[in-house]
Amino acid sequence: MPHSQAKVHRMFELVEPIATVTFSEVPNEAFLALGMRNYWDGYFAGRAAPLGPAPAEVVHAVFYNFADGEVARHIPWVWGKTTPEEAIAVRERGSAAALRQMIGELADSPGLVRVADLATRAAVSAPTEGRVLYAALRALDVPEEPVARLWHAATLLREHRGDGHNAALVAHGIGGTEAHVLIALSLGMRPEEFGRIHHLPKARLAAVVDGLRDRGLVDAAGGFTDAGQETRERIEALTDELAAPAYDVLGTDELDELVAALEPIAAAVRAADD
Repeated sequence: MPHSQAKVHRMFELVEPIATVTFSEVPNEAFLALGMRNYWDGYFAGRAAPLGPAPAEVVHAVFYNFADGEVARHIPWVWGKTTPEEAIAVRERGSAAALRQMIGELADSPGLVRVADLATRAAVSAPTEGRVLYAALRALDVPEEPVARLWHAATLLREHRGDGHNAALVAHGIGGTEAHVLIALSLGMRPEEFGRIHHLPKARLAAVVDGLRDRGLVDAAGGFTDAGQETRERIEALTDELAAPAYDVLGTDELDELVAALEPIAAAVRAADD
């Protein structure tokens, strides 16, 4: 059953904090214990593991929004320290432990099994065509333990949406670094202040902004033009539209139930991050 774009976007807002516990301290420590040199080794090992020992060029293409050369600093080096299979297991264990820690007593609440089941139904129901990272995650076993199952479902839904977002960016001619510049501007930040791209050489970042200015998306002062704002809104709307099929398997009442049940869980994760 098709659902409203507002409800699909609300699911993104609720799923994102649950899925991204993967990038928090507990999983990071677990990867460091395997011999990773830093956070980004663990990030790439864990997130790329479902793709198998794919070369850096493939991971770069699938992840889309990393600057040239960033992936190659970690892939394939990490596969000399661990295997994709081990990285998948470490990521799942660490993420489930982090989520359990962050949501406290909610982890053992009677309704958690139902939430995990509803989320999983949606997460394994979407089409895989053109969704490389989502398809790779779909090939993994779904965890049985409810907290781990909820994290796994959230990760599937996040990466399904992410694959669609990349398609929307490609369709609008927006490259990975350009996408981060647009996010920075939408937050009222200068690109050189934005966490994901602040480390890039100033000349390189300036060239990206100049390119967006030449296309009429950024004005002389470094903010959005009307066309730039409209482009970003179109990309976000298309991303939600492409994410919607994951929820078609749920009835209206079921999706409303899932949203209501995820709200305190997502809020607890956000509070733990503050």
